[in-house]
Amino acid sequence: MSPISSTSQVEPFDYVIFGATGDLTMRKLIPAIYHRFREGQIPDNFRFIGTARSQLTHEEYRERASKALSDFVNRTYYDAKVAAKFIEHIFYASLNGAEESGSWQNLLDLFTPKDAEKVRVFYLATSPNLFGQICANLSKYKLVTDNTRVVLEKPIGYDLQTANEINESVGKYFKEDAIFRIDHYLGKETVQDLLGLRFANPFMENVWSAENIDYIQITAAETVGVEGRGPYYDKSGAMRDMIQNHLLQVMCMVAMEKPASLNANDLRNEKLKILNALVPITGQKVAENTVRAQYQRGFLEETTARSYLEDLGENQTSQTETYVTVKAEIDTPRWKGVPFYIRTGKRLHKKVSEIVIQFKESSTTLFPSKPGPDRLIIRLQPNEGLTLSIMAKDPTSDEVALRRANLDVSFTQEFNIRYPDAYERLMLDAVRGNPILFIRRDEVEAAWKWVEPILDGWSKNITPLAVYSAGSWGPEEAKIMLAKNGHIWHEDMR
Repeated sequence: MSPISSTSQVEPFDYVIFGATGDLTMRKLIPAIYHRFREGQIPDNFRFIGTARSQLTHEEYRERASKALSDFVNRTYYDAKVAAKFIEHIFYASLNGAEESGSWQNLLDLFTPKDAEKVRVFYLATSPNLFGQICANLSKYKLVTDNTRVVLEKPIGYDLQTANEINESVGKYFKEDAIFRIDHYLGKETVQDLLGLRFANPFMENVWSAENIDYIQITAAETVGVEGRGPYYDKSGAMRDMIQNHLLQVMCMVAMEKPASLNANDLRNEKLKILNALVPITGQKVAENTVRAQYQRGFLEETTARSYLEDLGENQTSQTETYVTVKAEIDTPRWKGVPFYIRTGKRLHKKVSEIVIQFKESSTTLFPSKPGPDRLIIRLQPNEGLTLSIMAKDPTSDEVALRRANLDVSFTQEFNIRYPDAYERLMLDAVRGNPILFIRRDEVEAAWKWVEPILDGWSKNITPLAVYSAGSWGPEEAKIMLAKNGHIWHEDMR
């Protein structure tokens, strides 16, 4: 297995995208490959092959791809000449990948026997219920070579049973080391930097435990609503969309023990131990340790924002949660008694993904005023970086009075580089065959086993659906849950 760091040019490859006309491909995948092409990490003989049901020619699809680059690549990094050269590597095949017969010849015509020597990646940016049939067809038409990998977009299933069905159906045609279950949060540089922060800095690792930490908050807040994803989101909800995958993975990176090495299985073994050590939330505990809510009309970014039901369409009713807070506990010696507050929501006050480590208060009696607890804020996005909030002497006082001060690091400024999008790293790691930032099957299963009892409790209304105004930080019930433990949200701290 390859180590976590890798920036060299990859081998020649063909990248085939199923769902190539969708928003993910246009907004993320095409710009991601473009950036790495511009930076010289991609060989000149690569191909990006889009497939979808739309009847398009190569040129028509290239026009869409060109517009995607113009729309979604920051002008600072958009080079018209490089973009034009990049577009020459893009091809298209009209195809319904889930149909056994029909238009598969359109894709087959793009390959010659010599192409089998190159790395071949199939990226399934489709509904998960199509994954198995697409893989079956790839095998049937002999498109799977010894150098082939398949990338699966989340969600991997709707529950444990469907996740297992997907994994079984894909596993019939691909070995586990050729299956790359993507979670773009693991591709974020700041999430990966948790390894460096903890294990390369002894002073940090020495305080990284229940002895010194009071509680931890992991937040992924969005200002947008469901936008055009209403039909999908209403069947999914915030728990399945964000917590079961993204935020549990972030929690694992925060909480895991030091891996034996930076090889993929060593790292993923430690994450799995954390998932298996999560204290189950069942029965009445669902009411005590979870909050679910749905956004109503409110005022956001100087305009009136619609409610979730209005975003779904007229005369809609729904019990789907757009906000979740879960109080998670990890039953290990390091974390015994430390709550992890994991929350996500749409139409919240501010777009931010961050981890807040709240340290315990000092027991010193040296100062006339009681020192407040230190706090470490790890900003995943935007403005990636760290803020360490500490107590210092107040320079405006002649007494030894204390005042809070912030030690702040912006990674963008510190390293003076463009901070890459998560998909850039992940897409090329699939080419490299490096699975370290992808999810192993047993991790998927362990996450679902912990989440399912919560979802079951919600289906029985053990935790009633609360409401919150768009533009707020969520429902009052979430504040109350923390207050019962003597805790407060980061945005309410002074």
